Amino acid sequence: MATDYDAIVVGARCAGSPTAMLLARAGYRVLLVDRAEFPSDTLSTHVIHVPGVAALNRWALLDRVVATGCPPMEGYSFDFGPVTISGTPRPRDGLTTGYAPRRTVLDKILVDAAAEAGAEVREHFNVDEILIEDGTVVGIRGHGDGGAPVVERARVVIGADGRNSHVAKAVGAEEYNEKPRLQWSYYTYWSGLPVNGFEIVARPGRGWGAVQTNDGLTMLVIGWPYAEANAFKADVEANYLKTLELAPEFAERVRDAKREEPFSGGAVPNFFRNPFGPGWALVGDAGYNKDPITAQGISDAFRDAELCATAVDEALTGVRSFADAMSGYRATRDAAVLPIYEFTAETATLQPPPPKTQQLLGALHGNQDAADAFVSITAGTVSPVEFFNHDNIGRIMSAAAS
Repeated sequence: MATDYDAIVVGARCAGSPTAMLLARAGYRVLLVDRAEFPSDTLSTHVIHVPGVAALNRWALLDRVVATGCPPMEGYSFDFGPVTISGTPRPRDGLTTGYAPRRTVLDKILVDAAAEAGAEVREHFNVDEILIEDGTVVGIRGHGDGGAPVVERARVVIGADGRNSHVAKAVGAEEYNEKPRLQWSYYTYWSGLPVNGFEIVARPGRGWGAVQTNDGLTMLVIGWPYAEANAFKADVEANYLKTLELAPEFAERVRDAKREEPFSGGAVPNFFRNPFGPGWALVGDAGYNKDPITAQGISDAFRDAELCATAVDEALTGVRSFADAMSGYRATRDAAVLPIYEFTAETATLQPPPPKTQQLLGALHGNQDAADAFVSITAGTVSPVEFFNHDNIGRIMSAAAS
């Protein structure tokens, strides 16, 4: 049977649509499917850190996000109680600004860009089966709304279908570096809630973040340790508002604001998955997932879309074997994200900083260059390995003592 597509991408949100777009721009015949229609909403941290914004700029899509009226996220502040660290991220491709668009806005831009690039997009399409022949993935069987089952074949099937990936389950993708669920969070949207950039507040056993999004709204997410999830869920609104009282000035701002939508939330496991095998690949949360407390998901998805699309292109053109190209994708991804993965997991415990870290935070206060580097960890332009290097910490502590 003839191969109909070069690539089928399952899942059309922040990982799938860019992957399909990049492959289509490279001249491949691509089918992009999703059970949702667009625009539609999904659970999200909203934040696109600087590396993700740089990717949008490379793809000529940043202007479309800006045109939606989503406010720029000019800086970050981390309120630890005794000290607040504020700064501007180190640049990536000359950019230092982040954005936090609604997913109803962002995902529609990405899907449209994939279609404009030449990908065939099928919304309301359910994948019923991943087709495997002689150990190699060769296509999908699925159906649209009320439609008869169809079979589509491709040289590679790419799962961009989230942490509960149907593709990953079908191929038995190996998981590694696993960690349990660490915190439970709820978010909602407020009108009349001013915030300055991305505001993060940390208190022992509690944490929250707030950022402006589309339509004059501010997204405010609050997290509790996962062990206390049932207590949080017992009365979400009361516990959400009570938590804010740990920072009275912030709580006062929220009292003057208006909640505009219901609460959404949950908790996620932390894991890496092997992102490839014969005839298949994984991208975005399907291949690597971590706690949302550092809001890395969208930027990670954009990076992995570029890495995966490049590797698939190398394999399909014969520049490298499929195994070699995709092994390179995995190695590059893992090296890039393992430090922030560990940093995120430690942060998501919501435990107070140990004494040495508290001393470091105190030393950052008044040292703007070091503060900029610190916020750049979450912003994705400075690795935790680079920042917490012994020599760098020594320079910061020496500057504070002088």
